[in-house]
Amino acid sequence: MSAETPASREVPKKENRFKVWRQTRPFWAGLFTIIASVPIAYLPYGDVRLGNITLAMATTAGAGALIIGVLLFTLGLTMWFQPVVRVFAGIAAIVLGLVSIPVSNFGGLVIGFLFALVGGGMSAAWAPAPPVEETDDAEHDGAPVTFEKTEDASEPETEPVMAAGVPEQAHGPATDTTTDANGGRNSAG
Repeated sequence: MSAETPASREVPKKENRFKVWRQTRPFWAGLFTIIASVPIAYLPYGDVRLGNITLAMATTAGAGALIIGVLLFTLGLTMWFQPVVRVFAGIAAIVLGLVSIPVSNFGGLVIGFLFALVGGGMSAAWAPAPPVEETDDAEHDGAPVTFEKTEDASEPETEPVMAAGVPEQAHGPATDTTTDANGGRNSAG
């Protein structure tokens, strides 16, 4: 829990804890970023066997691809457990996804690249929900609350609202021959 996250007054129900945890952080952004790390880190080292044929995609930049994959995995976990740094983690995931194109077999055959871009974008765009304000209405005994309407005809139900009009000129209307200079200084706005 970070210093910006207010502590709740009640513990969520057991079946509701994961839902509450997931909704207070960029969960899907972190999941997409973690998924992006798998093809980017695996493909330079892995091989696919089709019967007796082995297809190896090993590259000389395998260490770079492994580092990018581990960093993307770490950024995904950071999005989950430290949502305060979500914007940094999102931008870093986008940059690492772009770097993975030349380093890791076209960004993990474009799959990891796309997942990194989507996860990073979702993380950078995520914002926490505004806090719910507790009111006195929530502290009643469970009985339905009824409001009594007074029949006082002296008070109107609505009040007139003054509409904003066109602002007045400070020194009169400007013409082609006059300029408002305020002692030689022009104001821009």
